[in-house]
Amino acid sequence: MDLNTIFTNQRTGNNPRTKASRTDFQRDFDRIIFSSAFRRLQNKTQVFPLPGSVFVHNRLTHSLEVSSVGRSLGSIIGEFIHDHFIHDLNDDSQNFYLHNLGNVIAAACLCHDIGNPAFGHSGEDAIASYFDRNEVDLKSKFHEKEWSDLVNFEGNANAIRVLAQQQQGKDAGGTQLTLTTLASIAKYPCEAIAKKKGVLHRKKFGFFQNEKDIFLQIASGTNLISESQDPYIFKRHPFVWLVEAADDICYNIIDMEDAHRLGIVSTADCKNLFYELVKSETDDISRVERKLDSISNENEKISYLRAKVINALINKSVELYKSNLSLIFDGNLDKGLLDIYKSENKTLQDIEQFSIEKIYNHRAVVEIENAGYNVMYELLDHFIPSILKSTEARKSYDKKALKLLPKQFFYEEGSDYQKVLGVVDFVSGMTDNYATDLYRKIKGIDIGMTM
Repeated sequence: MDLNTIFTNQRTGNNPRTKASRTDFQRDFDRIIFSSAFRRLQNKTQVFPLPGSVFVHNRLTHSLEVSSVGRSLGSIIGEFIHDHFIHDLNDDSQNFYLHNLGNVIAAACLCHDIGNPAFGHSGEDAIASYFDRNEVDLKSKFHEKEWSDLVNFEGNANAIRVLAQQQQGKDAGGTQLTLTTLASIAKYPCEAIAKKKGVLHRKKFGFFQNEKDIFLQIASGTNLISESQDPYIFKRHPFVWLVEAADDICYNIIDMEDAHRLGIVSTADCKNLFYELVKSETDDISRVERKLDSISNENEKISYLRAKVINALINKSVELYKSNLSLIFDGNLDKGLLDIYKSENKTLQDIEQFSIEKIYNHRAVVEIENAGYNVMYELLDHFIPSILKSTEARKSYDKKALKLLPKQFFYEEGSDYQKVLGVVDFVSGMTDNYATDLYRKIKGIDIGMTM
């Protein structure tokens, strides 16, 4: 792999370069921060329903923390690549790896969940199952690859659409990020029809048919290794493992801390699990013990241990990235960095198993997943039958339903596939509260004028 050709400051939308004090990759970060799609993550469920007085993480705070971890990973690996491959790097590449890889990973981490619907993964399931459950009525309206997109709806593919597609009446290129940042979030760089369980880069899919040309531009601009052209399958970009590791580090650990604050997990259980992981990765556990003894507040003890765990996992991820460098550069590493570590560290396995049993299957989590599934399903069912009818065949109730669809999501002149994607854009972009409020209104549960 040529390290000089796997990054570019070219953006979607083919905009000319402008002079600025910030680098192109710092500008990516800022564009995401100021985007409406990023702001909406503030009211999208991470794991727990937002309970009011006890603050837990939402998609936005999770993304900010992942970005912080990602910046550290990118900066450390960028410096390593600069120092160890300096004779292979041109001047621009030396500057990029030494000063900008951290910015790329931070920006990619910031938007890694931007395509996720409301209500966590149940929102994704609701969208996919809507089409699956209505296959008899709907499948004939779409080509095979289009239908595969819909019945396998996926937040990773939707992120590329949210960030790069041109909505009705808006500028070309979407958020107009660099192709490098977009390549860094493409965990599954293949078409939906190429999904294959057990294969890391094909476990899910990375782009809809509507954005295929955009993704091919990303692949070309960052020299993704092609595996197949029919269907399109690419190897992962080397930066993807860093973004994935940052996400895995945060959600494995932060969900445990949130559960502790909510009283779902006892202080003893959380402390013991965190302590054992820190102990397995430090040569001076006595220093950690002295610090813990000096803290009397239980939440603060857990916060301190959480910070130590995250630092340990960052160091381990860096070590694993370096030791698997050739496989990563060739796109052939078949596990995520944290999955490799999990296979050799019993405590991290225990944290994952504990989280599955005590957190992800907790009644409050399951309730919000069930509620979210039904809300999202019913919203799709309110709009999709109407949008698929010809203008002549639409009844009064169809026209009233479509009045609620904002103009940027209304692709009246497009194909059935594009019309449906517009509705999916609208519904998947909703916050938890907005989706719930709209559901209650169209179902007649809440009646009255609100602004």
